Amino acid sequence: MTAPYETGGMPMPLRIMLTDDHQMFREALRVILEKQPDLVVVAESGSGKETLRLVEEIRPDILLLDVALPDLNGIEVARRIGGAYPDIRMVVLSGFADRSFVVESLKAGARAFVLKSSGSKELIRAIRAVNAGHVFLSPEVTSLAVTAGSATDGVDENGPRLTPREKEVLLRIVSGERSAEIAERLGIALATVEVHRRNIRRKLQIFTVAGLTRYAIREGLLRDN
Repeated sequence: MTAPYETGGMPMPLRIMLTDDHQMFREALRVILEKQPDLVVVAESGSGKETLRLVEEIRPDILLLDVALPDLNGIEVARRIGGAYPDIRMVVLSGFADRSFVVESLKAGARAFVLKSSGSKELIRAIRAVNAGHVFLSPEVTSLAVTAGSATDGVDENGPRLTPREKEVLLRIVSGERSAEIAERLGIALATVEVHRRNIRRKLQIFTVAGLTRYAIREGLLRDN
């Protein structure tokens, strides 16, 4: 999904809805997001039921959705919206790097999981990543998924096997990070990242980010088996 264009040829800003039961947090997010020329907040909600009503009415491009809501929890809200409006990209926000929250959010149709302790730049990266069709996970969440994936090793015994480092690179690829960013974050050379990317593609015979994302989910790296 990309932003539609106005009559004059300029892209229209992404229409964002905020759902969190803390008004002060929503107000802070609005200020941060609306400093970006390509983002505009079109609605706010403090509860799950109100979110469902407003989404039906407004149809935002992006929904920022807190996990902990006073009536319906955010994951249930995501599940309902994902089933009814698959074109709406959902970014789940949480105060905890809880693997079960990550797993259920992705199953429900969310495309990003961002910790509330993250900086504003990371949230904006997540929004733009999901708008471009990528999956985005906060670094702490990515590490959690790598650890869990290594422990459970969801890959078929007879299928291709990735090393722990290749799994970590894979997860950062599907999170929308470029090779230079992966190299900097992992403290390895750019050439080494490119070697890992080639090895991953060769082993899996998958050559698109969308395909790698499906593989990561199917094989237990981003969800429970």
